[in-house]
Amino acid sequence: MAPPRAARPACDEGHANGVQRSMEFAEIARRHLDDVYRFLLYATGDAGVAEDLTAETMERALRSFDRYDPGRARPRAWLLVVARSTMLDHFRREQRRQRYELASFDRTDRSDGPGISNDLSAAVEAGLHRLSAGDREVIALRVILDLEPRAAAHLLGISESACTTRLSRALARLQQEVLEHARV
Repeated sequence: MAPPRAARPACDEGHANGVQRSMEFAEIARRHLDDVYRFLLYATGDAGVAEDLTAETMERALRSFDRYDPGRARPRAWLLVVARSTMLDHFRREQRRQRYELASFDRTDRSDGPGISNDLSAAVEAGLHRLSAGDREVIALRVILDLEPRAAAHLLGISESACTTRLSRALARLQQEVLEHARV
């Protein structure tokens, strides 16, 4: 007669829920990773920084996923809010670093990597690089990522009408930059 087999330890409910949430986050991250990266690339204008911030965004999102409420925001919008916060923190750190190091930083040379998008002409891409981070951010949200005005406004922390006005002004500035680039 064979000795009785030891019972397999039961997986406690907390662990099972944790595994389920981890799998849920992995699927959300996989589905929206490119959108987060594109948003950060457009907003920063730098592929290397965008990659670093995308990784930091996903790390922050994973750590705070237990506080994510699907009733308040869709996963994509929530990740973009986390990305925006990560980007703003990055800019604050950079400002402090530059102040303390008194380092000069040439923002005009961003030719160290691939372009923002294969779909944009060189003139449009150059124009985007010359826009402020705020202008690039609203264009990225509304035009590139095709967010509805309400969702973009929520991400930016402004009203829908302010978002629409900001987009209109940003596009007018972009058009001016493209026209000036064409004259050169």
